[in-house]
Amino acid sequence: MTDAPPTDEGWFVLHDFRTVDWDAWREAPDRERDRAIEEGVEYLRTHEAVDDADEGDSGVFSVLGHKADLLVLHFRPTLGALSRAERRFEGTALASFTEQTTSYVSVTEISGYSTPEFFEEPEAVDEGTRRYMEGKLTPEIPDDGYVSFYPMTKRRGESYNWYDLDFEKRAELMAEHAETGKGYAGRINQIIASSVGFDDHEWGVTLFADDPTDIKDIVYEMRFDDVSAKYSDFGEFYVGRRFPPADLGAYLAGETVPTGEAGHESEAHAHGDADSGDASDADGHGDDDAEQDGHDGDDADDIRRELADLDIYAGQPHGEDVYATVLYSAADTDELFSEVEGLRGNFDHYDTHVKTAVYEARGRDRNAVVSIWDTASAAETAAGFLSELPEVVSRAGEESGFGTMGMFYTVKPDYREEFHDTFDDVEGILEGMEGHQETDLFANVEDENDMFISSQWDARENAMAFFRSEEFGETVEWGREVLADRPRHVFLA
Repeated sequence: MTDAPPTDEGWFVLHDFRTVDWDAWREAPDRERDRAIEEGVEYLRTHEAVDDADEGDSGVFSVLGHKADLLVLHFRPTLGALSRAERRFEGTALASFTEQTTSYVSVTEISGYSTPEFFEEPEAVDEGTRRYMEGKLTPEIPDDGYVSFYPMTKRRGESYNWYDLDFEKRAELMAEHAETGKGYAGRINQIIASSVGFDDHEWGVTLFADDPTDIKDIVYEMRFDDVSAKYSDFGEFYVGRRFPPADLGAYLAGETVPTGEAGHESEAHAHGDADSGDASDADGHGDDDAEQDGHDGDDADDIRRELADLDIYAGQPHGEDVYATVLYSAADTDELFSEVEGLRGNFDHYDTHVKTAVYEARGRDRNAVVSIWDTASAAETAAGFLSELPEVVSRAGEESGFGTMGMFYTVKPDYREEFHDTFDDVEGILEGMEGHQETDLFANVEDENDMFISSQWDARENAMAFFRSEEFGETVEWGREVLADRPRHVFLA
């Protein structure tokens, strides 16, 4: 008898697929359709806000093809809560225009294939790994636009029988499979849930992505792994796109959804989970050039052009097309670094990870954790883990007013003390400037020459007045001599 890997379970999952009776919908009086939309929107909103349970998540997706029109996806801590969410939909006027053509029931799971130490010596597992594993058990539905769901079962054939392999061989094959998946970090979010004893297959796989071709590519590439090619059988695939509850009427009217008039940020995680913040919200930026400082694209470009005229390099949003999330913590520096080091070890497995470091404020009991990624979705995932660090007090971009952050000040070692002295002089000037709230100098605890300066102002014009000042111009000119590279400025709304 071969050994079964240990498992741990988290939230229960329901994929509720619905078709719409379009003939009945077209023939229904306006008042019936209005009521169905109103009750449908209310149901979806309250369940995305998880008003019906202590924890969990929900989302709605439009589904392409003949197999379904809608997918309502629920995560709940108990099967009872999942059943209640399913039955409450049937109590809406919208339900009379739909039919549940299929569904899938499962439970999130981690196994001993990838992290045996999590089960063998749980007290020895570093905090970063622990949070990573817990995140797999209690996941959030990503805001990424597209979804693909499919069930799968491990093969029990005469030639290839997964359950005849010894544990070491199965672990080796799963590790190879995971390496393929790591190449899609930041582009694909994956939730795997066990359905052994719950449904017709053994697992349900749900993939999320901004670009639907990434879904096609990862499934295609993984088909060539032995664990898929020799030992897996797959069920039907469903593909769709997420839209906010407020767009339900537009969807039923045949319009393109999401409409763009109601973003997920305001609704998808209204229950306020600390892990739910998008990195683009966390540092005050959106996902494109049009939202660098919380204003429209023309305004952001105006800021860059004005700074360029002043010979100040503003870079791209988030600094050179990377995405940064910055959190401030009042925890002891050594304790915080130990926690971050564990998380960083996991982050380094992903090609999209640029840098994660702890910076200590000079002359103030506050530390900053800066995590930089190639993609917004990767930064979003990292932000969830980082928000659980000890004594996090705020996130860059949450402060009132207008914030600027000069990042990547790499000071030549011979000029480090002079840089500190000059900062003191500039800080003295800032204290007397109208609209200035505070300015901090932070240094990387692993590299004292790596620094950034964070400033907060009452308004944009107050900050720009300083950038136009003679004192700042002299500082910029002096910086050309003492800095190893040009600094970049990131604006925080």
